[in-house]
Amino acid sequence: MNTLKTLRSITRITKYTLSDQLRQKSFVVMFFICVVFVFLIRGCYQGNYMVNGQLLDAGTVVGTVSKVTFHIIAVGVMLIAALLSMRVFRRDREDGMQSCILSKPIARWQYVMGKLLGLWVLSVLFMFILHGIIFLITSVTLKVVMPGYLAASLLCSFNLLFVIVAVLLLSLLMPDIVAFLCVMGVGIVGLITDGIYALSHSQMAQGMIQQPGPHPQSDLTWWKIVHYVWPKLSGMQYFASSFIGSSEVFHGFASVYPLINVLLYCLILGALLFRRFRNEEII
Repeated sequence: MNTLKTLRSITRITKYTLSDQLRQKSFVVMFFICVVFVFLIRGCYQGNYMVNGQLLDAGTVVGTVSKVTFHIIAVGVMLIAALLSMRVFRRDREDGMQSCILSKPIARWQYVMGKLLGLWVLSVLFMFILHGIIFLITSVTLKVVMPGYLAASLLCSFNLLFVIVAVLLLSLLMPDIVAFLCVMGVGIVGLITDGIYALSHSQMAQGMIQQPGPHPQSDLTWWKIVHYVWPKLSGMQYFASSFIGSSEVFHGFASVYPLINVLLYCLILGALLFRRFRNEEII
């Protein structure tokens, strides 16, 4: 009975969060701008592309453009999710909604869970609709079906969960815009570290690094520790995109590590968020 009552409370807060965000004019404007942008990308599929003097076939063009579009949409929705999350607690506190909800027999963790789920569901639907439009364009107009495209979109939802949890937590500790910039900085640093790591393991870099004579070095360096411990948002996105038009997805533990990394960070940051809000002063 208590479990059912708890679920009802969380569901009500989730629904309120969804309706509250959908009533925001800024969200509606961002959504329509993104939809128009996605439809404009349709012209990229009809262009002629040449690499090394050779004209690319239609299948290669569709696959390449679809992957590029996939990454652009995923990154764009992460930015939007961070913007939506950074003012949620402050707006509820200023409007008096936070004190109104918590004056009822609703635990603080239920309120936080409802807010978190509402923002996550909204962001996932936002991204899934945009990716779904690309899927329909390639399937109906170009007659190229990519079943892994929607699966990749769902996998990227864990990146959205990380962004939302991190921004909600940091917004309790610092100004909203600083929380937004910090989470964006985490993503940028992760992208840079992944790029440097991939470059350092390329054949050209290995040939330049290797020196004649014995030079024993430890395989575990501070740079590798940072690379593996840092939130793998870009790695997760790359892992998800490997489902698009590719029959070979899994390449051992290294392929699924970004998923494990992001999920662990979501759990840790989520626990810190509930703990921090438990001590928050409600006005």
